[in-house]
Amino acid sequence: MPELPEVETVRRELVPWLVGRRILTARRVDAPPGPKYVNLETAAGQTILAVDRRGKFLVLPLDGGDELVIHLGMTGVISPDKPGSHIRVRLELDGSKDTQLYFRDVRRFGRFLVAPNGDHSFLPTLYNMGPEPLSDAFTVQVLSLGLDSSTAIKTRLHSQRPVAGLGNIYIDEVLWMTKIHPLTASRRVSMKKVRALRDAIQQVLAKSIEAQGTTLMDYRMVNGRPGSFIGELNAYGRAGQPCHRCATPLQRIVVGQRSTHFCPRCQKRVK
Repeated sequence: MPELPEVETVRRELVPWLVGRRILTARRVDAPPGPKYVNLETAAGQTILAVDRRGKFLVLPLDGGDELVIHLGMTGVISPDKPGSHIRVRLELDGSKDTQLYFRDVRRFGRFLVAPNGDHSFLPTLYNMGPEPLSDAFTVQVLSLGLDSSTAIKTRLHSQRPVAGLGNIYIDEVLWMTKIHPLTASRRVSMKKVRALRDAIQQVLAKSIEAQGTTLMDYRMVNGRPGSFIGELNAYGRAGQPCHRCATPLQRIVVGQRSTHFCPRCQKRVK
């Protein structure tokens, strides 16, 4: 599933294409009515004022007092070129170039809907999301408060409450960097480790954004290219391969129903 670096990369591509464009029509294509596409048609006639991001969500304020909220899900791709299949949404834009926006989503986990500006109560994950990790609001103290839980650190970070935008890939990476075992209870992480974790989150996300994200399978930028951060991964997807720090084979376990990769030597569990 695209995480913060991938969504931020897409956002940066969308800004020069969409800001100031008027949506002429907004239609579901091969997508049933339901909460994932609620009120989509009401975007028609409104102008896109900005392309913002909140965690893994794209948020596009519209001049009619609404906002278009987009979540790429596991396989969502936005493109001006018509895909061959699995089109869920099509927007028609004003102008003379790139006037069609297509949302392709093979697995159907994405969202493309319209809501009143600032009203995120319909999406609990977005509504309860923690601070943006690359913002001044993401301090050591705020992160520490967000980790005041008996839940495993991997699961707690996945909840989006301590910090926005992290998922499987980057949680594994930052826990490897800080030598924190993914099953360690969140509140058992020392303040020294919390400081290191805050710094690691910012460093890893910034590096991945610079590389335009990580493509494992489906993620593509608007221009169709994959991200190139996969070669920088130290933990995620490397089960059985030597740890880049101590050469011990990395292990894979399941935490909160999610595949998790770590070094059994470097990352000791605190009980």
